[in-house]
Amino acid sequence: MKRAWVAALSSAALGFALAGCSKPEPPEKDQPPEPTAQQMPTPAAAAADYAGSTVSAQMHEPLDRAKAVEATVLDAAKQQRAEIDAQTSGGSTQPEQ
Repeated sequence: MKRAWVAALSSAALGFALAGCSKPEPPEKDQPPEPTAQQMPTPAAAAADYAGSTVSAQMHEPLDRAKAVEATVLDAAKQQRAEIDAQTSGGSTQPEQ
């Protein structure tokens, strides 16, 4: 009984495989096929489109934020150096309690 099932399933699988490998129908000779690719934009148009895209904005946003924070970090470092220099020379910039 098992052998009958194996033979039936093998035959069905072979039939489906052969049906899937059939040759596609040729296109009509009277009508040329429609183009599927879009026309390529000019380099200037592509650059303008890229500059206004959200991908470009997402890429440049962290860089712009880092540039904006750089001045704050440099000012804080300068203030910290001044406080360290004042403490090592004997002066104190901290308010007394």
